[in-house]
Amino acid sequence: MYIVDEKDKEYRFGDSGPKYLMKGPRMNLAIVQFQPKQDFKAHFHRIMEENFYILEGEVDIVVDGVVNHMKPGQFIHIEPNEVHYCINSYDQPVRMVSTLAPFQEIDKVEIDNYTY
Repeated sequence: MYIVDEKDKEYRFGDSGPKYLMKGPRMNLAIVQFQPKQDFKAHFHRIMEENFYILEGEVDIVVDGVVNHMKPGQFIHIEPNEVHYCINSYDQPVRMVSTLAPFQEIDKVEIDNYTY
């Protein structure tokens, strides 16, 4: 058992990206934040499934070319091998919970020049 306080962790890119509260041994759990007009490069996972639960703001999560406009209280599940891309096209920051399981140290495959 352990306890983590979000304020003791940092976002990967300063004011955006994932802030991992747990990495392994069986899953990852993160708070993800994007400022207006920020995005996260398209990618997929070979083994891990990924979930997002929207806490605040709005975000477009593109999965295999389909744009999913997500709002607070909504949840999206992304299967392994589904290409996904997140972009905050809106005027407010977005905050969401992300889980990835089963834990893999290296499992992300980035997609260059992604279009949808």
